[in-house]
Amino acid sequence: MLLLFETAAGYALFKVLKEGKLQEAEDLYKDFSTPEDARKVVKLKAFSKFENTTEALAAAAALVDSKLSKGLKKFLKKNAEGDTLAVLDSKLGSIIKEKLDIPCIYSNGVMELTRGVRSQLQGLISGLAGQDLTPMSLGLSHSLSRYKLKFSPDKVDTMIVQAIGLLDDLDKELNTYAMRVREWYGWHFPEMTKIVADNIKYAKAIKMMGTRENAAAQDFSSIPLEEEEESHLKDAAVISMGTEISMEDMMNIEALCDQVIALAEYRGQLFDYLKSRMQAIAPNLTVLVGELVGARLIAHAGSLLNLAKHPASTVQILGAEKALFRALKTKHETPKYGLIYHASLIGQAAPKFKGKISRVLAAKCSLSIRVDALGESADATIGLESRSKVESRLRQLEGKLLGSESAQPRGKAEPQKYDAGRQGASGALLTAPKAYNADADVVMEPAKPEKKSKKRAAEPEANGAAEPEQKKKKKKKSAPAGDADTVAETADTLAVLAASDLPVQEETNGAEAVDPAEKKKKKKKKLAEDPGAAEEAKPKKKKAERYFDGAAAAAEAEVPPAADKPKKKKKKSKD
Repeated sequence: MLLLFETAAGYALFKVLKEGKLQEAEDLYKDFSTPEDARKVVKLKAFSKFENTTEALAAAAALVDSKLSKGLKKFLKKNAEGDTLAVLDSKLGSIIKEKLDIPCIYSNGVMELTRGVRSQLQGLISGLAGQDLTPMSLGLSHSLSRYKLKFSPDKVDTMIVQAIGLLDDLDKELNTYAMRVREWYGWHFPEMTKIVADNIKYAKAIKMMGTRENAAAQDFSSIPLEEEEESHLKDAAVISMGTEISMEDMMNIEALCDQVIALAEYRGQLFDYLKSRMQAIAPNLTVLVGELVGARLIAHAGSLLNLAKHPASTVQILGAEKALFRALKTKHETPKYGLIYHASLIGQAAPKFKGKISRVLAAKCSLSIRVDALGESADATIGLESRSKVESRLRQLEGKLLGSESAQPRGKAEPQKYDAGRQGASGALLTAPKAYNADADVVMEPAKPEKKSKKRAAEPEANGAAEPEQKKKKKKKSAPAGDADTVAETADTLAVLAASDLPVQEETNGAEAVDPAEKKKKKKKKLAEDPGAAEEAKPKKKKAERYFDGAAAAAEAEVPPAADKPKKKKKKSKD
C-alpha cells in the first residue's frame, strides 16, 4: 500500500510497512513519536519536486478543487501502478481510480497516518530542512489565498472607500476655511468678496497683496485673475469702505490663506489618485458614471463585491433609502434615483426622461460592476458599449419628443372648423380657449303669465262637464296661464319627478273623486277634537308642489278667481 502526501515542495509517495496499523487509528500517533519509530511504519518511495511557485500554486489549486493535475497524473502513472493508494480526498480518489485504474482507499486510519507523516516530515524526507519548508509553505498559502479570492494588490477597493470619504471631508473643511477667510478679510476689503468669486483665487490674491493699499502695485496674472476682475479689484481698493487692520491681524489671515491653498492642492492630488484607482479597479463603471459617482456607489455598498451583489433596481436608488422608506410608509411615489442622479448621462436628459434614463443606466451599471468585480479583463469595452446604448436610448427618447412637436404639416395651414363658442386664440397657445357663453347659464325664474283670453277661459268650462272639480283645481295650479313653452317645461319636470320616485300629488279618477268640501269639514272636526295635533296636522308641502310654488303663486295673482272660491285658494297657497 502506498500513501500519497503533498507538500509545498512537491508530491511524495510513502510505502506503508505496517498496514495492520491502519486498523488501530486511535493509537497510531504513538508510532510517530520519533523519526526512528516513524521509519518503521512508512518509508519514502518517490518524490516529485515543484520547479517554481507557479507550478506549486497550480498543483495546490487543483488539489483544493479535487482535480487531477497533469504533473500528479504522470507521477502516479510512473510510481503507483499495481498498488493500492491511500488518499486524503475521496473525490480525488474516485477520479484517480476512474482515469488511472489505481484502487484508492480513504478512512480515519489514513487521516491519522497522514498526521503522523506531517509531524515527522523532515526526518522521513532526506534533504528537506525545516528552514526551507516553512517559507515555502507560507508563500504557497499566500499565493493560494490570492488565487481563491481573485485577489490582486492593484484591486483594493478599500483605498477607494477611504479616498472618497476623505475627499468629501476635505470639501467640507475647505469650504468652511474659505468662508472664514472671506468673513475675516471682508472687514478690511468688503468689495473684494463680490469681485473674486472663486475661493482659491481669493486666498491667493490676499496672500499676494496683503493689505488693500498694495493692490494697485500687484500683478494678479499669476493667480490667474481675468483682466476685468483685476481692474475692478484695483479700482475698488482705492475707494474701499473697509476698516484698517494691524500687521498682526494680517499675519493670521495670511496663515489661514496658506491652509486653504494647501488643502486645495492636496484635494487635487487626492482626486488624481482616486481617478487612477477607479481606472484600475472599476474601469467599466468609471466609463458609465464617472469617478466620483462610481466611488460613492462603492463606498455606500461597502465594497465592489457587495455592490456587484445588488440588483439594478437597488443600484438605481442607492443613497435614497430614507426617501424610499418614507414613500412606502406614506404610500406615495418611490424615488426614481439616488447617487446615480449625479451621473453626466442623467444630467443630459430632459426632466421628464430622467427616470427612464436612470433605470436604463442602472441596468448597465449593474452589469459593468459585475464584470469589474468578478471578471479578469482590465479593459473597459463593456462600459463603452453600455454607454453608447444608453446614449442611443436618450437620443431615441428626445427624438420622440421632437417628432411629436414637429409632426404638424408644413406649408399652408389647414382651415380650422368653425366653432361659435371660441374666440380668436392667441398664437402662442396650442389650443384656443373656450369663450364664456352667458346664454348657456340656466336660471329658474318664475314665468310671467299673460292675461287669460276669452278663448282659453272657455276651454276649461267645456272640459268641465267630463272631469271633476278636483282635477280642474290641479290643472289650474300646475299649468299657470302663460307661454306654451312654460307649460311644456312644467309637464316634463313632473314626469321626471314621477320617474325618480319623488312624492307627487296623486290624481284621482272621476270615479274615485272625493268632494273637497267634505274633506275640509272632516279636518276641522279632527282639529277641534285634538287641538294639540294642530302642528302635526299641517299638510307638508310635497316636493313637486314646492318646486312649482313660485310659478303657481304668480299665475294665481293674475287669473281672476271664481265667485265662491277665492279664500280657499289663498289659504292653500299660504300653506
